[in-house]
Amino acid sequence: MKELSYIYPDPPEGLDPAQLDLARIPEHVALIMDGNGRWAKIRGKQRLFGHKAGIEAVRESIRMASDVGIRYLTIYSFSSENWKRPLDEVSGLMNLFAVTMLAELDGLHEEHVRVMTIGDASGLPQKTRDAFQKAWEKTKDNDGMTLVIAVNYGSRAEILHAAQAYADAAVKAVQAGEKPDPLDEESFSRLLYTADIPDPDLLIRTSGEMRISNFLLWQLAYTEFYCTPVLWPDFDRYEFLRALLDYQGRNRRYGGVNS
Repeated sequence: MKELSYIYPDPPEGLDPAQLDLARIPEHVALIMDGNGRWAKIRGKQRLFGHKAGIEAVRESIRMASDVGIRYLTIYSFSSENWKRPLDEVSGLMNLFAVTMLAELDGLHEEHVRVMTIGDASGLPQKTRDAFQKAWEKTKDNDGMTLVIAVNYGSRAEILHAAQAYADAAVKAVQAGEKPDPLDEESFSRLLYTADIPDPDLLIRTSGEMRISNFLLWQLAYTEFYCTPVLWPDFDRYEFLRALLDYQGRNRRYGGVNS
């Protein structure tokens, strides 16, 4: 693991990276990257300009998360509801996903990052789907941080998909004269897109919004939330550090009480 002085070479006044306890880094951090459109509007630009500007914040977050030892980083890139946006914005985003994924792939692979997606990939344009598939095939055996890209993702649809999968398996078992497998939290979790991925310890949302937006509804049961007014393109390693320090100052009780 790299030294804190390397990870945070120029901290702003009042922010001390030495306060970060590397032994208490969250295993899984999820990001709702909000504010690209507002960032662009402030500058008199189209929304896609903000999405393009946000790429550097994604790059910075991946690099920093990997450097401090976060094992899983999930980024909410495109929800199943985002198809309602203007056609030119959606088309631009799909192209941006494909171009950026291919451009960043070698660098991610060199850093041993494993890239995977969650969501309904079948609804994506072929070019975008192919780019994400290529990333998975190239990095699936890497042993570094896992980057989980939520694209065409909706948590309610994910839960319904899992419930239907269990029901189908139960019907098949009954028809074969067998007893269906029991359903509990663990077995249900294995039917979700995030099977084999631990639940997030920390959720960060930018732009000051205070909602989950149909993101990881099942998985966020005991996740700590951190909301910042910073718009996504302005989110950097120091804003990320503030979130980590805030997280480390909390006492996670999972429904219990302090002894």
